[in-house]
Formats: sequence, structure tokens, C-alpha cells
Amino acid sequence: MIHLRKKTVDMACLPKHIAIIMDGNGRWAKKRGLPRSAGHTRGAETFKKIVRYCGEIGISYLTVYAFSTENWNRPREEVDNLMHLLEEYLDKAGTELDSRVRVRIIGEKEMLSPILREKAIKLEEDTKERTGMVLNIALSYGGRQEILHATRALAEKVERGEMKPCDITEETLSAELYTAGQPDPDLIIRPSGEKRLSNFLLWQAAYAEFWYSDILWPSFKSVHLAEAIAAFTRRERRFGGV
Repeated sequence: MIHLRKKTVDMACLPKHIAIIMDGNGRWAKKRGLPRSAGHTRGAETFKKIVRYCGEIGISYLTVYAFSTENWNRPREEVDNLMHLLEEYLDKAGTELDSRVRVRIIGEKEMLSPILREKAIKLEEDTKERTGMVLNIALSYGGRQEILHATRALAEKVERGEMKPCDITEETLSAELYTAGQPDPDLIIRPSGEKRLSNFLLWQAAYAEFWYSDILWPSFKSVHLAEAIAAFTRRERRFGGV
């Protein structure tokens, strides 16, 4: 049993997989007359606290949307700042994270700089034997691109004669996604007041529950996550049934 905002929740009722769209960093900074980089810096601190909290309460999988494929179109200065923050995080994550957390970097790694790509691969390798919460960091990630990548992989298998087109199922496609072997997210959280997926986990979100908030990501706290989880536990999930 755990306590969320004075509400006792059975561990069996917790979402196994939570996904978060970390949105609102730039607006948080603008409201305070600060450069957008200040919002990203504060947002990175929020991310660390939320990761720690999820591990403490027993969440098995956490996926965070750190940088989308569309984000490459932002001003160069902002992209460079974000990449610098990510490099700093990947450098320290192996020792700063709970020693049980396993890290996966999901997305188009080939679009990252050689240095950042090397750090991402090293962190995955250093934590691969850990048996606690799996932390997926969606970096240079796009849901459509992920599905395209998976379908191409299946098409290549068909071309090589390893499978027939009729062998392609939801399961075989899921096995080619970046999240292969993981359960789909039960709960997707988006702060900042926006109510859209923004190309995030399009396949995996088919039966996820959604929770929205007007709170900008840098101001998001564990109490808000607890509120989202409590709301999740009150919902009845029928998966198309009755």
C-alpha cells in the first residue's frame, strides 16, 4: 500500500507504465522574463525529482518525452542548450539515479551528435543489468517515425524470406518498436494546458488513460503526479469491452 495525497492506494492499482510529455518550459521562462534556456534548466530539475518519486512509489516503467524529431526545427541556440543539458544529464545519470534504474534512450540516435550518441549508448550499457524501474528517455523521438522504422524492419524480413506478409500481426509490429518487450503506457500525463499527443507513442497509446493539467512542467511536482495517479485509480478501463 502507498499513500497519495492522503489516499491509500493498493500497489496492484498503480499504473505499471507512466508516460509524460514534459511541456511548458519555454512558457514558464517567458512568464518570468527569463530566457527559454532557464525554463529548460528548471524543467531538467523537475524531471530528476519525478524520476526519483516514480522509483520510490513502485512504478515499473516511466517514459519521458525529452526531445522530439520536430524539435530540431527550433532556433539553433535553443537546440544547442537542450543538447548541452542532455549531455550533462547522461554524464551523471549513471551515478545520480537510483542504483536499480535501467535507462533506455528511444528515438533516432543517428540524428544526435557523435558525442551525445556515445554517451547515450554508454548509459544504456552501464545500466542494462539493473532490475528496477525502466526509464525510457524519448530523445530525437517521433511516433510516426517509430512506426515507419518498425514497418520497414518487417518489410525487410519479408524480403529476406524470414516471414510472410500474413505473419505480420500487432505483436510482430510491437516487437520492432523502440519499446519492444515493455507494456504499453497505462497513463499519459501532459502538463502545460495542451491536450494533444504531439507525435508521442502513437501506437502504444491506443488504450492509455490521459491526464492533463495547466501546470507548466518546471512547476510540476510529485504532488501533481500523485493527483494524476489517484485519478487513474478511479477510472474503469474496459479496453473496448463492457
